[in-house]
Amino acid sequence: MYREIINDLIKWKDSLRRKPLLLTGVRQCGKTYIVNEFGKNHFNNIVYLNFEESENAGAIFDYDFDVNRIIGEIERHEGKEIIPGDTLLFLDEIQNCPRAITSLKYFCENMKELHVVCAGSLLGIAIKREQVSFPVGKVNRLELYPMSFKEFVIASGRKELIETLSNWQIDRPVPDLYLVPMKKLLKEYYIIGGMPEAVQTWVDTHNYSEVEEVHKEILRDYADDFSKHAPLSDVPKIRWIWDSVPVQLAKENNKFVFSHVKQGKRSAELEDALQWLTDAGMISQLYLAEKPELPLSGFAGKTYFKVYMSDIGLLRTKSQISPETILNETDLYIRYKGAFAENYVLNELRSIGKEPYFWRSGNTAEVDFIYEDHESVMPVEVKAADNTQAKSYKQFCKKYEPAFGFKISEKNIGSNICEQTKTISLPHCLVWNMDYYIQ
Repeated sequence: MYREIINDLIKWKDSLRRKPLLLTGVRQCGKTYIVNEFGKNHFNNIVYLNFEESENAGAIFDYDFDVNRIIGEIERHEGKEIIPGDTLLFLDEIQNCPRAITSLKYFCENMKELHVVCAGSLLGIAIKREQVSFPVGKVNRLELYPMSFKEFVIASGRKELIETLSNWQIDRPVPDLYLVPMKKLLKEYYIIGGMPEAVQTWVDTHNYSEVEEVHKEILRDYADDFSKHAPLSDVPKIRWIWDSVPVQLAKENNKFVFSHVKQGKRSAELEDALQWLTDAGMISQLYLAEKPELPLSGFAGKTYFKVYMSDIGLLRTKSQISPETILNETDLYIRYKGAFAENYVLNELRSIGKEPYFWRSGNTAEVDFIYEDHESVMPVEVKAADNTQAKSYKQFCKKYEPAFGFKISEKNIGSNICEQTKTISLPHCLVWNMDYYIQ
């Protein structure tokens, strides 16, 4: 299946400042698949070493960090020759071999001509747990997310819709010829999500029950990771937080409240468990930035935040919302529909390289997302339906006068002036193309 990160991998391959590449991402989001595809299509040879499958592979790194010795032993272990410039060396599940992580420094310094890619799902956790000597400044990094909506559309065999809409002009409403199938695909995406196995199952079977079985297997695997990789004392806390995410998302202002995780529990008792889930990539935290000044990270508070799931399909299954509820949009679904829309937009923003925050002014106004764009701050208001009245968005634009902003809803494409801000209205199914409209 097509993944846009392949373009970043090609750029890395040809970069003059190339270093060993560390590819991170939540478990089962497709890291192994995409690196193997990259290796097959852009190198004459690929040597693959998996530290989870081969218990003996880690011993190669035990003795010293002489990269020539290491390469020689990998060649004997795999029965393949490694030729710099011709071979891709792929070290998978590298979190299981801390010394292999440390060795990347020596590959960078002593064998820079060799292309080395490392992938790891629980790398942040492993570094903290094992106190790994991380090769700061000696690696390039990329993060792979679950498949975006754009990638889902392409996997569903509707690439022509993406090609048609990628340069659609803002002053022309999108006709139903394109908008209706895109909206249908988005509902399917809410049900299926972007985990590659779930998407492939949908493409192969078009059976929601089969997809749900894949989701349940992934969720069980994640739960097994809690027991396998987290400190024993944190395992029940991680489970409490993990189970509370859908419920907290559906609250009125969806601020994450520790006391709602487990009655009587305080933040100090649960913070490490929350961080474990974040480091594992299973959830993401969206922080409050009360002052939308640059850099936003400098004005973000770490005590007021929201929590979202990395994949909307897993969120749907974990929330026990049936496919029919999403397809038919029953009235009883309205609260979760708003939560799903926010979670979807956040994941789409991250997939196109944004690092969003949210803005709130006391208890009177809130903008769902703000992010840095060149030398300005971009506000993004998300509505689950076609009502785009947004007093908070208007208040933000009046106070801070951003050049551009977005309203995401079920309305068709268009633009207007809100205070001094050019506001672009986009349907949910075109969030992937946001950057096109502010060029």
